[in-house]
Amino acid sequence: MKGETAGAIAANRYFDPDYQLPAVKVLPGEYYVTSEDQVLVTVLGSCLAVCLFDHQRGIGGMNHFLLPETGRGSGLASAVTHHGVRIMEQLIEEMLRQGARRHQLEAKVFGAGNLPNDLLRHDATLRTVEFVHSYLDTEGIPLLGEDVLGAYARKIYIFPSSGKVLLKKLRSLHNDTILQRELEYILYLKRGEALGPYDLFKE
Repeated sequence: MKGETAGAIAANRYFDPDYQLPAVKVLPGEYYVTSEDQVLVTVLGSCLAVCLFDHQRGIGGMNHFLLPETGRGSGLASAVTHHGVRIMEQLIEEMLRQGARRHQLEAKVFGAGNLPNDLLRHDATLRTVEFVHSYLDTEGIPLLGEDVLGAYARKIYIFPSSGKVLLKKLRSLHNDTILQRELEYILYLKRGEALGPYDLFKE
């Protein structure tokens, strides 16, 4: 599926028995925003998740992405970061559409683990983290906390209405599902298809 958006709205929903809440799983290339009493869940390997909150209005959202390794230049205007800018703008626009106020947005950032991956340059995850730091600083969005880099994957749960985030560091993976999903996403970016929503792995 091609289009003018950078990502796809997460559609994988289920009921989480541990938290007794409706849950939404956010996969690579996806994002989700809500003001409802839900939990957003993702597992991050090399990818990074930006969680945005408007605490006063009880609205929160999350994306899940990695910068493509294409283009030249540096800074927010470069071709390399263009995909990331669009991903971030998409998340912010949906936050505003649901009633958030830009000046009240706050961020928490997770992921970008340095996991073994032959398709990624060693600096790819660091470049994505640096992009997010630069973007948030440029947009005046406070970064309240982060847990990034390191040689492990992460599973995070965010509770949009409260801004609470639970993080579990995965020292080992029981299966290769997340690595396979990220592999497909990386291949997708390498093919230069970042202009369309990534809709593989819809379950």
